[in-house]
Amino acid sequence: MGQSREPLVYIDGELYPKSQAKVSVFDHGLLYGDGVFEGIRVYDGLIFKLKEHIDRLYNSAKVLRLRIPIDKDTMINDVVKTVRANGFRDAYIRLVVTRGVGDLGLDPRKCERPSVIVIVEHLEPILGKGEREYGVSVIISSTRRDPVYATSHEVKSLNYLNSILAKIEAIEAGADDAIMLDSRGFLSEATGANLFIVRDGKLFTPPVTAGILPGITRAVVIEIAGRLGIPFIERDLTPVELMTADEAFVTGTGAELVPIGFVNKLPINDGRPGPVFKRILEEFNLVKRDPRNGVKAL
Repeated sequence: MGQSREPLVYIDGELYPKSQAKVSVFDHGLLYGDGVFEGIRVYDGLIFKLKEHIDRLYNSAKVLRLRIPIDKDTMINDVVKTVRANGFRDAYIRLVVTRGVGDLGLDPRKCERPSVIVIVEHLEPILGKGEREYGVSVIISSTRRDPVYATSHEVKSLNYLNSILAKIEAIEAGADDAIMLDSRGFLSEATGANLFIVRDGKLFTPPVTAGILPGITRAVVIEIAGRLGIPFIERDLTPVELMTADEAFVTGTGAELVPIGFVNKLPINDGRPGPVFKRILEEFNLVKRDPRNGVKAL
């Protein structure tokens, strides 16, 4: 594909050049954050964990009583078609389903048909690449993660204001990102990624009851830990356990795998990626290009 050609965006069955890809100002996704989405990676033409992302998208939509107008197989085919039309062998996919066009009221019954949008573009890991000398710096945010009885982050909705407030706090503190606590004061997750810590050779991560998104990359890391024989424990974790950990890192489709070097300016160990992280990252870089772990598009 020529460098001068615009990326193509899929909207409700049609492909549009990026500059012409538009939605109505009356779409409830814009007006109220009423919709769901997935971020998906393409590695050397392989759409990584596409089926798992589609399953999560439909589960999120179910909770919101949002009836996606196409079935899962059609959705997978449309995503593949959009990746092929763009010709990117390595890319980031943003798959969005909005409630659709309605009026200025909240009533979702006014929205006749949800809209499906597929964006495919190049996107570097949002916190930089995992192969680095020092880990990223984070703060522990004063903005608490929404509890599971409120706007649950088990649903990957278009409402990310909770994360944006914490991200702003991190920016103002001169940090790369923020770690958020749940309503009880236990560790939850970063603004857009799941959290892992390593203590005494064991891998720990917070449970979904701490208000986290059950991440696709998180699940892959847990599987990798099992294959590598790294003991894994999912339980509530305190901020002190993070600050005194041997290693810490975050995972996500947008972030991939990123080591944490500093928390509130205190170093995690010596601030450098640790041996457990390096072993998991090395394995992840193999897993993400394995044809068994995705759908081949190119």
